Amino acid sequence: MRTPYERTLASLSRREFLNASWKLGVGATLLASNAQRLWARPVFDDYPFALGVASGDPLPDGVVLWTRLAPRPLEGGGLPHVAIEVEWEIARDEHFHAPVQAGRTLARAELGHAVHIEVEALQPGRDYWYRFTAGGIQSPVGRTRTAPAPHKDVQQLNIGVCGCNHYEQGYFSAYRHMAEERFDAIFHTGDYIYEYAPYDGKSTRVRKHLGDETFSLDDYRNRYALYKLDADLQAMHASAPFIATWDDHEIDNDWAAEFTETNTPPEIFRLRRAAAFQAYYEAMPLRRSSLPAAGHLQLYRQMQFGQLMSVNVLDTRQYRSRQACHERSVSTCTNFADVDRTMLGTRQEQWLQGQLSGSHAHWNVLAQQVPMFGREATAASADNRHVMDKWSGYPAARDRLVGQIVDAGLKNVVVLSGDIHSHWAADVPHHMNQPDGESVAVELTTTSISSGGDGSDVASYWYDIAPTHPHVHHHGNRRGYLRCTITPTQWQSDFMVLEAVSRPDALLRRDACMVVERNNPTVVHA
Repeated sequence: MRTPYERTLASLSRREFLNASWKLGVGATLLASNAQRLWARPVFDDYPFALGVASGDPLPDGVVLWTRLAPRPLEGGGLPHVAIEVEWEIARDEHFHAPVQAGRTLARAELGHAVHIEVEALQPGRDYWYRFTAGGIQSPVGRTRTAPAPHKDVQQLNIGVCGCNHYEQGYFSAYRHMAEERFDAIFHTGDYIYEYAPYDGKSTRVRKHLGDETFSLDDYRNRYALYKLDADLQAMHASAPFIATWDDHEIDNDWAAEFTETNTPPEIFRLRRAAAFQAYYEAMPLRRSSLPAAGHLQLYRQMQFGQLMSVNVLDTRQYRSRQACHERSVSTCTNFADVDRTMLGTRQEQWLQGQLSGSHAHWNVLAQQVPMFGREATAASADNRHVMDKWSGYPAARDRLVGQIVDAGLKNVVVLSGDIHSHWAADVPHHMNQPDGESVAVELTTTSISSGGDGSDVASYWYDIAPTHPHVHHHGNRRGYLRCTITPTQWQSDFMVLEAVSRPDALLRRDACMVVERNNPTVVHA
């Protein structure tokens, strides 16, 4: 039987061989094949696992394992354009005394030497530990956990919810605390990176973006690398499986399908979007089904956690109609209520309807990006593009989603959202302009990890939503995350906050504890 090296032989000319050796300051062994070029015995000039490890999208019998080889992470990775063999292993203990599986794969140059391993045949509802090896060098060890068996009567799950980590505006200390929680899973609501050029206002910047605003594939790769070099972010990833979706800043602020806030021609924006899509896939522990193709990245998906919880991860960016009144003209703002306008797109709406109508889970979760509980947008507020960027700017689409919940007879829907850099616990009223009317779901909005800076203990308004509105039960203006403890009868949310993110050693505290009882879609204080 041929070895893996023989099956993936590659050819490099003597000049290419010497160039690859020179770039890494070492010699290399390169084997030849018509299929691809393979650096069979790499010797790196720096630690190749500088970006850490991660796992994601847990199933009852498997999980995705991720890493990316990048000895010079802020220089596009610093590797030659050849494939590199990576070994992986997964065990029942963190010291790997009880190994379960092992294998080899290729870190391909075309994907920035990122690795996505879809491990199968694992046991449901249990912890595992994993690591990678390349060139004889081992990665850090990560912990992951499979989902419970589909029909398992799960008595408790512990999940974290977070989002919006702007590198310049604060330290990622909240991620370190999340790592210590050892969650069963962590959901990220989006804005994992920010695409902006460095900000010149030094008084509100604790760290600095490198490079200009991101446009090319290398720009996005380097920006992800900058964020992933953060030790607290790496600790979070290594602590639990990660369930990711994007919002706007992974691509461009307030983007909607093929449109931008700066009116970039769609055919030009598609080029930037394609680069951002690829970099996002390379940086996240996503399955092969999310590999970008033909200008599209499949991100909406469903995960089941026994009978306890069905999680529908949504994509509110890629298929939505353009925000109404994008030219910020109040007098002409009449189209935001058009019945054909969509937030999810027709296919995703139909998919979600099927997921909700067929669900028998104790809890049905909509894991998505932008708030849904807010009041109806009006012509008076139509010049505010931020209002128009949320569900309130898509009232017909919101009505269809609420109708799906009502038609399915569900009273156990929990909406998870982020985006607005503050904590909220609110009922989701059937009609936005009737905040004291019937509630059809509960929404838990996580504050940011660092975006917006330290915040304050003073309650703030979110555009036209005041913390005193009858459907709002909690509001907080500090940075942090949500800690959710879920049982068959109760969903408890602890709103965890930091005193500051302008320094890395700020203390963590629980700001509030909110409870939802199954089949009673309203928030109550614990």
